[in-house]
Amino acid sequence: MKRVLPVLLGFFCVLNIAFSQKYFTKTAVITFESKTPMENIEAVNKSGTCVADMTSGNVEFAVLVKGFQFEKALMQEHFNENYMESTKFPKATFKGKLNGAEKIDRTKNGKHNVKASGQMTVHGVTKPQTVDVVLEVKEGKIIASSNFSIAVADYNIAIPSLVKDNIAKIVNVKVNANLEPLK
Repeated sequence: MKRVLPVLLGFFCVLNIAFSQKYFTKTAVITFESKTPMENIEAVNKSGTCVADMTSGNVEFAVLVKGFQFEKALMQEHFNENYMESTKFPKATFKGKLNGAEKIDRTKNGKHNVKASGQMTVHGVTKPQTVDVVLEVKEGKIIASSNFSIAVADYNIAIPSLVKDNIAKIVNVKVNANLEPLK
């Protein structure tokens, strides 16, 4: 009997990991890049949160705007106060669906290309957005990554004429999230 209990507990743990449908992280890494002939600007935020339901495909993602870190403190200050108005608009979010996620066998390691379609809210403006996402199943976890671009004008982010040549009109965004089964 003493040996049966650990075996049963191990079996139920494996079942829980294999069939758990919701995955979560609060350490997603979001990078954005603005590249112009005058200046390249990059910022990183390592505290994005994401919940993904792999059965329904529903996904929600949020990041605190003030969490972006820049190489220069002055850039960070301008980003938060002048462009993103992070006191007024503290979060950027995405709510949508991982199209095809329900077909992924989460018991087998492998990479899967899907599309995420939904509503992205940045700077208080909500717009439909569809992006390519790679979901890699690895040892019961899911590594999600995406690269996409957004136009700052689409989200009513005003760039002062004094620095308009220093900031790209379209910024590149990279997202990497190591999702674990939600317990």
